[in-house]
Amino acid sequence: MDFNPIDLILHLDVYLDLLVNNYGPWIYAILFLVIFCETGLVVMPFLPGDSLLFIAGAVAAGGGMDPVLLGGLLMLAAILGDSTNYVIGRTAGEKLFSNPNSKIFRRDYLQQTHDFYDKHGGKTVTLARFLPIIRTFAPFVAGLGKMPYPRFFFFSVLGTILWVGGLVTLGYFFGNVPFIKKNLSLLVVGIILLSLVPMIIGFVRSRFGGSSSKAETR
Repeated sequence: MDFNPIDLILHLDVYLDLLVNNYGPWIYAILFLVIFCETGLVVMPFLPGDSLLFIAGAVAAGGGMDPVLLGGLLMLAAILGDSTNYVIGRTAGEKLFSNPNSKIFRRDYLQQTHDFYDKHGGKTVTLARFLPIIRTFAPFVAGLGKMPYPRFFFFSVLGTILWVGGLVTLGYFFGNVPFIKKNLSLLVVGIILLSLVPMIIGFVRSRFGGSSSKAETR
């Protein structure tokens, strides 16, 4: 089997089994690092999150890992990743808007970000957990928007429990069902596509909804 990113995603169960067999307890540290980087480093939104959690739960059900330890560590990784990303956005993000003549990082955009997170920050941080790419940027933008950290932390923990706990539990109970296990590659693709649906809907609404509103006002 040739190694490439698409192959890794589609056969994540095979690679995860190999890692468990080759690295034993170190698999917890590897998975911790992957989830931390996907949520904590704004330059790594491409790492597999949803499918990794589901398959990790399935591997745990097969005896490869302890499900309680796995879930607890991955929740901790996601929470620490979120908080790290928030701090980066809070401390360094505003420097992007330091140039008053910038056409891209305009000061009024920064104010709009502050206003948005004042009104919708809680649900944004929670729901972003289930949206690939967006979940990597949401904590950064929350920090940039100066969302109060205690409020951010609460909704980050809530989203983490639902995201990590839900997908690991689903993988644990259903990942080794014969039909699902036989069609795991299709399921992984389905999980990826399903997680992208809200982003696609949002894009279509902003693209065509705005156009229709402008047409009505003419």
